[in-house]
Amino acid sequence: MLPKTDPRRNHLLASLPRDVWERWLPHLEVVDLPLGKVLYESGSQQRHVYFPTTAIVSLLFVLESGSSAEIAVVGMEGMVGVSVFMGGSSTPSRAVVQSAGECYRLNAHFMKEEFHKSAPVMHLMLRYTQALITQMTQTAVCNRHHTLDQQLCRWLLLSLDRLPGSDLVMTQELIANMLGVRREGVTESALKLQRAGLISYARGHINVLDRPGLEKRTCECYEVVKKEYDRLLPRTVAV
Repeated sequence: MLPKTDPRRNHLLASLPRDVWERWLPHLEVVDLPLGKVLYESGSQQRHVYFPTTAIVSLLFVLESGSSAEIAVVGMEGMVGVSVFMGGSSTPSRAVVQSAGECYRLNAHFMKEEFHKSAPVMHLMLRYTQALITQMTQTAVCNRHHTLDQQLCRWLLLSLDRLPGSDLVMTQELIANMLGVRREGVTESALKLQRAGLISYARGHINVLDRPGLEKRTCECYEVVKKEYDRLLPRTVAV
């Protein structure tokens, strides 16, 4: 069992070869991420990449009207800032902390150099980027074709996969903003799940009581994303 402050609680960092890990360790900086903190805005220069350990970061697309919708979530399975090594230093999306916690950040220039000089780093990051693109694509399909109940179940399960526990600190208003729907719709869907005994919800805390039941209730989008992450990024146990 890794200590709470170990960077290798992040699955990508835990998957680094030992020589790369030892080279990166002095450059990793622990950062507290409060709820709602913006890591980068649309079009801004990215100075760091972020490896969450106990936090979840939401990638949002913001329209000119100010409304937004989530395109992906990132937690302990991945990193925020793939545009740093994908040929650009900015992205049209916005990165906002969805669930407070800790992460480790790395200087963007250092990350870019490592990506180009280390084949294991390049292959790991490209596999992660492919998995992230799958999540983005499936989110678009889900938002277009599936019910709000199914979208909420998918969103809860994806968030759970990216946290060490089963308790989410999340208001219905925030969930509505993430899904790009009205708050009343989220309230109704959350009450259905609560009456079914799948979750409990009180004062911004969502606790998942019956995960298998939640998985049965969601659409196929969750399983598509999970299988692709498992295929591309098999979990490495850090020593």
